[in-house]
Amino acid sequence: MSSTTQTGTAAIEGRLWSVRADDWAAIQERQVAPAYEAALDALRVGPSTRLLDAGCGAGMFLRLAADRGADVQGLDASEGLLAHARSRVPGAEIQQGELEQLPYEDASFDAVTGFNSFQYAGRPADALSEARRVVRPDGRVLLLNWAPAELCQAAGYLIALGALMPPPPPGAPGPFALSDVDPLKALFADAGLDVVAVEDVECIWTYPDQATAIRGLMCSGPVVGVAEHAGEQAVRDATASFLEPFRTNGGGYQITNVFRYVIGAPRG
Repeated sequence: MSSTTQTGTAAIEGRLWSVRADDWAAIQERQVAPAYEAALDALRVGPSTRLLDAGCGAGMFLRLAADRGADVQGLDASEGLLAHARSRVPGAEIQQGELEQLPYEDASFDAVTGFNSFQYAGRPADALSEARRVVRPDGRVLLLNWAPAELCQAAGYLIALGALMPPPPPGAPGPFALSDVDPLKALFADAGLDVVAVEDVECIWTYPDQATAIRGLMCSGPVVGVAEHAGEQAVRDATASFLEPFRTNGGGYQITNVFRYVIGAPRG
């Protein structure tokens, strides 16, 4: 295991995602487990698979892939999250680094995955091109992102948080910028990848109580950034208010979201 010097987007994202890395590992990462399992099935991950998870977070997907026999490697910006990933997959090569500058030789992997990660790169197209570079000619690149906002109940949370921030610059991409199929296909085409599959997966975020739900929703890097700007209490209040309609009869909370994955094959 090794680490690399952070020089770009990773320096910013790595700090934000490290602040509440423990909550991400304990609560939030597992909320997209159905998408992880769907991706493993779609990519036919097994004992012969050499796999890179680009933006591996706390390592849950790496663990699931390793349990299927895959030879896994991971890269992420956040040292806080990487500590969990290394604990979950002892002995795996897990590095800190930039999605736009992957520290691997050409054609090193059978599969490269990015779960809600490529959009955090300063230049998502460059990050996807790097994934294309390090995957083998007969390999696959998988990108998973939010489905369109109307399919995601958490979209209301992002709107509530946006009200606490200054207006974004004109033309700035939002969290759902890569949700529609046409922009995704264009991004893949620019990276030299032919789209071979597009699928949606429903993930029901489930929390036993309000305290756990608040910790889960507030642990991601973007929400940490909002809290640093608007104040911890303002974000906590907005989170509690957003959660209220999703309270179950048993006192827990359920938020239904849909995620979309796209699989590309190297062109030519």
